[in-house]
Amino acid sequence: MAKKNKIENQKTKDLKQFETDASGKVMTTNQGLKVNDTNNSLKSGERGSTLLEDFLLREKITHFDHERIPERIVHARGSGAHGHFELYKSIPEYSKAGIFNDTERKTPVFVRFSTVAGSKGSPDLARDVRGFAVKMYTEEGTWDLVGNNMPIFFIQDAMKFPDLVHSVKPEPHREIPQAASAHDTFYDFVSHATETLHNQIWAMSDRAIPRSLRMMEGFGIHTFRLINDKNESHFVKFHWKPKLGVHSVTWDEAVKINGADSDFHRRDLWDAIDSGHFPEWELGIQVVAQEDEHKFEFDLLDPTKLIPEEMVPVQIIGKMQLNRNPENFFAETEQVAFLPGHIVPGIDFTNDPLLQGRLFSYRDTQLSRLGSPNFHQIPINRPIGEVHNNQRDGHMQMDIPKGQTAYFPNTLGGGCPHLAKMAEGAFHSYEERIDAKKIRTRSESFSDHFSQPALFYRSLASWEKQHVTEAYIFELGKCTQKRIKERMLWLIAQIDTDLAKNVSKGLGLKIPKEIDQPINQAIGADADVKNHQPPKKKNYLDSDPALSQANTKFDSIETRQIAVLVADGFSMSDFSAKKKALEKEGAMLKLIAPHGGMVVSDDNTEHEVDAAIMTTESVLFDAVYIPGGKKSMQGLMKESKFKKFINEAFKHCKTIAADHEGEELLDKTFVANYNDDKAILINEKPATLIKSIAQHRNWDRMQIAAQVPA
Repeated sequence: MAKKNKIENQKTKDLKQFETDASGKVMTTNQGLKVNDTNNSLKSGERGSTLLEDFLLREKITHFDHERIPERIVHARGSGAHGHFELYKSIPEYSKAGIFNDTERKTPVFVRFSTVAGSKGSPDLARDVRGFAVKMYTEEGTWDLVGNNMPIFFIQDAMKFPDLVHSVKPEPHREIPQAASAHDTFYDFVSHATETLHNQIWAMSDRAIPRSLRMMEGFGIHTFRLINDKNESHFVKFHWKPKLGVHSVTWDEAVKINGADSDFHRRDLWDAIDSGHFPEWELGIQVVAQEDEHKFEFDLLDPTKLIPEEMVPVQIIGKMQLNRNPENFFAETEQVAFLPGHIVPGIDFTNDPLLQGRLFSYRDTQLSRLGSPNFHQIPINRPIGEVHNNQRDGHMQMDIPKGQTAYFPNTLGGGCPHLAKMAEGAFHSYEERIDAKKIRTRSESFSDHFSQPALFYRSLASWEKQHVTEAYIFELGKCTQKRIKERMLWLIAQIDTDLAKNVSKGLGLKIPKEIDQPINQAIGADADVKNHQPPKKKNYLDSDPALSQANTKFDSIETRQIAVLVADGFSMSDFSAKKKALEKEGAMLKLIAPHGGMVVSDDNTEHEVDAAIMTTESVLFDAVYIPGGKKSMQGLMKESKFKKFINEAFKHCKTIAADHEGEELLDKTFVANYNDDKAILINEKPATLIKSIAQHRNWDRMQIAAQVPA
């Protein structure tokens, strides 16, 4: 034992020489160079492009890109599918890109959806931003639109990306919590980097817990350029609008879904495509003329800002359909490599400092994760056109280049591969004039951190605002440091006073009148802090209806999951009438019975049970229907979980329908007291049931539903 202790003590001594403690120390690079600013990349002017010579940016991001292997550092948990894109109308006035001008094309696509913060094995229903990455295999080359389901990002400069991700990832000393932002390090960061507040309030909304990957929007986030044949530039933001509308689950449901089916989103996407219910999104663009770059009260190059659709409407120009599941998850969904730097002629970049950093970071990450500069040769990443250049060899080279030469210019190879001419579709960068000082700072036009979060909150329906309040209470309630909670309360009050008051009540804390540290620490140590404080919020628009899910589409029940509660003796006449009408509209009916196997209707026909009541939960379904049948009701009432199933569906504001004797089961639940509820349907026609389910939820019930026991 003494010898063992001696060995352990020596091991401890050996490890201690490698321990570091940053307390009271100045920041340095990995070479010991003292650092004055770790918040801003080096640019050609305040709003200029990021410079390749920025060794501080490269060191910081390179280390971050390589700190996890082999799964993605962020967006590790993903689901993918194949499909195609079709153009509705050509837009030659904006872009010369073939994908935006040839309405006869069907461009192949592969889309990967993902959560951001969790590891590969984390559950689907985490409160999180969702990745929405689209790879388009165009005839002119591959175009990757690598976005999210929220139109803005947390930070303004790529230099801050490692800090953001480190703050939201599990705390390093104990590696918890997983796939969750409700902890001290995240809110410590958010409360000091106020540029995060816009994306953060979106993450507190229902947008962070979508009902389905098929029912969420996608955004390119950044402002890009479109270039036409005359080499004229227009600014553009890209939108994906789901044909099924934008719908979410409640937080209470999300928690329970993670327990009942942690693969809920992945399974939902796969099953929808497998059953022929192909999800679709329309591609929309917001276009701003080059000369109008500075006409707004926000900066187009700021990735934490959106362009309100009330100011610049979205023009719908095409449609994407996903219609084929991957054959092998690893070979396709896991190995697909998206790079924002993959563009085609007619599309170009802007000086958005987050985008500029991503152009470097994504390629660097793929080199680490996929292990070779030849990752473009993996089948899922191969372009549809031929590839010819003088890049050779490398780990996992899968092509067999022929010929004597691998350089340019040459005569031994006949000058091949030769350079393409502009007329042949060669890429040409937009010739933007640059005349600026080399500087590490941030434009003051990026400093407004409160106006757009306030606009977002003002635009929400009352039930959405309630959910935002509850999310803040939950998230901040998980923090252990009082000063972090109070700092967040002060910041929320700058966004909306009523929101802050409601959150403060839930936390049992007062909103501080002031905070004792500078708000904006997204600047260098020697910068003038006073001149970089976020100004008070502006109201340049009372509301933008497009920001609220209350204004989404409510005209389809396709792929909605309907739980049909049955036992032996259920009414076949009731069931068949509803089944025929619901399935005609694309809904999916699932028989839930006291047991598995088969259940017999009152006409003595057998029906296969989809789930025994003890193996499923109401949170997995969009609505509940109970056919009549006296014997069936007797069987259902013997199992108390059927009552819990109905009560929970009521609590989550879903449609509940019953025919004839089915009402007897409802009378044994919380529903009995609220038969006048517009989404409680007794002996109603199928058309009424369809219309009710299409509304997604009856949010008028929310205050009553809150009284239902969990």
